[in-house]
Amino acid sequence: MSNRELWVAVVAVLAVASPTLAGENPQLIDEYDATAANADSSQVSAATRDYSPYAGRTYPTQVFWGDTHHHTSNSGDGFAAGDRLTPQDSYRFARGEEVISSTGVPAKLSRPLDFLVVSDHAEGLGLMQEVYRGNPAFVSDPTLARWSKAMQAGGEEAAGVQTEVVKAQAMGTLPGPIKDPKVVGPIMKSVWQEYTATAEKYNEPGRFTAMIGYEWTSVPGGNNLHRNVLFRDGKDRADQIFPFSAWQSEDPEKLWAWMEAYEKKTGGQLLAIPHNGNLSNGRMFELTDFSGQPLTRDYAERRARWEVLQEIIQTKGNSETHPLLSANDEFAGDLGMAGWEYGNLTLTEKPLTRAMMPTTYLRAGLMRGLEQQAKLGVNPFKFGFVGSTDVHNSLTAIEEDNYFGKMPYQEPSPTRWEHVSKVSSWDDALGPKRTRYTWHYLAAGYAAVWATANTREALWDAMKRKEVYGTSGTRITLRFFGGWDYAAADLEHRDVARIGYAKGVPMGGDLSHAPAGKVPTFLVAAMKDPLFGNLDRIQIVKGWLDNDGVARERVYDVAWGDAERRKPGRDGKLPPVGNTVNVATATWTDTIGDPELAAVWRDPDFDARQRAFYYARVIEIPTPRWTAYDQVRFGIRMSPEVPMVQQERAWSSPIWYTPGE
Repeated sequence: MSNRELWVAVVAVLAVASPTLAGENPQLIDEYDATAANADSSQVSAATRDYSPYAGRTYPTQVFWGDTHHHTSNSGDGFAAGDRLTPQDSYRFARGEEVISSTGVPAKLSRPLDFLVVSDHAEGLGLMQEVYRGNPAFVSDPTLARWSKAMQAGGEEAAGVQTEVVKAQAMGTLPGPIKDPKVVGPIMKSVWQEYTATAEKYNEPGRFTAMIGYEWTSVPGGNNLHRNVLFRDGKDRADQIFPFSAWQSEDPEKLWAWMEAYEKKTGGQLLAIPHNGNLSNGRMFELTDFSGQPLTRDYAERRARWEVLQEIIQTKGNSETHPLLSANDEFAGDLGMAGWEYGNLTLTEKPLTRAMMPTTYLRAGLMRGLEQQAKLGVNPFKFGFVGSTDVHNSLTAIEEDNYFGKMPYQEPSPTRWEHVSKVSSWDDALGPKRTRYTWHYLAAGYAAVWATANTREALWDAMKRKEVYGTSGTRITLRFFGGWDYAAADLEHRDVARIGYAKGVPMGGDLSHAPAGKVPTFLVAAMKDPLFGNLDRIQIVKGWLDNDGVARERVYDVAWGDAERRKPGRDGKLPPVGNTVNVATATWTDTIGDPELAAVWRDPDFDARQRAFYYARVIEIPTPRWTAYDQVRFGIRMSPEVPMVQQERAWSSPIWYTPGE
């Protein structure tokens, strides 16, 4: 019997036993209700009126977890690689259902996601499925006919097609029929409309958000300039257009112009999230536009409007910074660097050089933004952070013990770790050949959004204001606020966010015009993911322009686990937290670190005349990497250079300080 049925039965019994209560004299109950309903609120004391600490609360109190970068079989490279799962399968999996992967492996998340953006490539949307099926319009071309046979054969032959497709897209050598608008236009439009219909079907405001999006895949010469375009809108507006693709232009400014035209036509709203700065060979934050002209104020304003976020980590590496840029940051090169510092996306143009790095990595990009703001009056690189996956197998399965890889051929198997992903094709004069293997890939990452509700509109609005952060795949809860008056006593309040919003701005916000005699103070708090390791430390990363206009950086340890035994040394460095990982069993213990950390930190080096940004970075204790789990489960032994342990982390979006001008 349900609770409602039980209550009806109880009322029925009372009706027999007590006619008055059941309704013989109902005015008694009505009069009581009326008295309560008609109470004069002006007679309520201020203390009583403000009794509930939750009434009238408008700031976000829940973080929502999701993926803003996800590919299905509608993406040509994913399908060529063997992905046979649809957007519907992706949504089902993200919502917590068990599905069967394209390689026949049962898969399920440890915990459902709150939202998902299926961002299939606009270029050739759904077309590789037609090539595979032998559509005469395509297989009349010898290259496409060969691809069709190889995809049907599967295995390494299909993987080879995927590599060819990516390279052909980058080098502008795709076979003619697949770019003929008369042939492909109706196919792609139909696939887009079917996708938006599926998003509507699985979008349940308050429970799960299916946010409409796609990827604009600009990759000139193999240099990654991809953007994921996210709609605040539903199918009614999204179907009024067809996504702008890199086949039309690889210039980001042309994408922004299309986004503006979409908003004017439909009344909708868009934003774009660039990703993989680490594979751009210096082009992500270059100080010229796409045509090579110096940046202008107009360019800076448009980029700052449309690109409010950047992807800091995903399966293809960590884009935060590089050891050669951040020599005093001991965590600069420990996660997601190996294999990804060899060169660009396709390993075709030239190897990554030291000269390219300041306009490749995100921390350096933020620093270039401060310099450009001083020069142009507007910061073109003023972005927050998200993590996401870039999976091409329809499965956002990126926890270390549940990692299904990026491509179907990288799904669980005893040999996946040594699979060759890319081999450099540059001239020997530029250096030795480099090989990317599957073991270089990361189980990463997630986008964490502080929103007022789990809806398209609320999530998009939070992204627009940059109240978001990225993680390497863990679900650390992170709050970061900046202001002028936070005090140590604020940490004693059980609702840190209430104090944070009352006294300052959240991550993604701005501080300016420092009050006389004051320095910025930051309130930061983090809590571990229950399924992951304890926390090692919280750091605040600062970038600023010195009095000569040169960008500088520094990393501060502001809170750490095991504080009773760990003290900074004479050099100011905090000793390592330790390591409890047993690689032989792929296990660890939470006997080091702390489950939660918090601090109020004052910038000891603040100069009110200097532009600056600050972001929080939370580091976990060492835990097993996906490669360690594979070794144990498959009973194999990998090469010594393959890492088995890593420290998961989270990065808040920055808070910027601008002096009074």
